[in-house]
Amino acid sequence: MSAAATAVPSQRREQTREGLRLLYLRARVCIQRHHAQPLTLGMVARALSSSPRQLERAFRDFGDTTFRAELTRVRLGEAARLLATQPLVVSDVAHRVGFRQAPHFCKAFKQAFGMTPGAYRDRAIRHRRTR
Repeated sequence: MSAAATAVPSQRREQTREGLRLLYLRARVCIQRHHAQPLTLGMVARALSSSPRQLERAFRDFGDTTFRAELTRVRLGEAARLLATQPLVVSDVAHRVGFRQAPHFCKAFKQAFGMTPGAYRDRAIRHRRTR
């Protein structure tokens, strides 16, 4: 087998890998921009002209995570920012960042940050006052 014949499959693999990397990056931008809306893997895959399977593979291979975990991470990060800077009740924060149920939000927030959303806000307020 010639060198040219063996280069073709490796070039295809590299193109596929680069395509997955770009898909992952585009999906992250989509999540950042639309995290407050109801998002599913299928919806984002369709919006990016991909399949749910390919999108999940891109998240696994390039983000070492899943679509759902990334969406939750972005939503909780935005929730933390809102809790620290805005005078909103916890249920309003939950809905603003895309959680449909405040109890589910509180459970996810506590799991991610080690404290309830209310405790996080209180700590942020105390921290601002001592600066």
